[in-house]
Amino acid sequence: MTVLIPILALIVGGLIAFFFPQLVSWIQPVYVGVAAVVGLDAVLGGARAAAENRFRVDIFITGFITNIFLATGLVFLGARLGVDLYLAAVIALGGRMFLNASVLRRILLTKWADAREQRRAEQGSTQ
Repeated sequence: MTVLIPILALIVGGLIAFFFPQLVSWIQPVYVGVAAVVGLDAVLGGARAAAENRFRVDIFITGFITNIFLATGLVFLGARLGVDLYLAAVIALGGRMFLNASVLRRILLTKWADAREQRRAEQGSTQ
């Protein structure tokens, strides 16, 4: 059940943006892009934590909110200074997304291989 929380959060956010574009249209596209990267990073981090059996809703929500404020702050500060600071947020979060995806893939493949090996061992012992 806890695996579904990050995925549901991403789906709800996407549905809100799709059905109520007027809520998002006044925001600069850079902010929306950074928010999307933050959302994907949170979902992959939540999925990784769930695969490692250490997912906590409070950490997921506070991490998501903190990352939103930090990334938005970088975009805002960069816009005021005339520097593309949003790239720092995208690079940092993009790196974490690739790391979380690779660890999640490794965990899932290991669990799948272990389950397959266990089935083979059970079939061999029953014969």
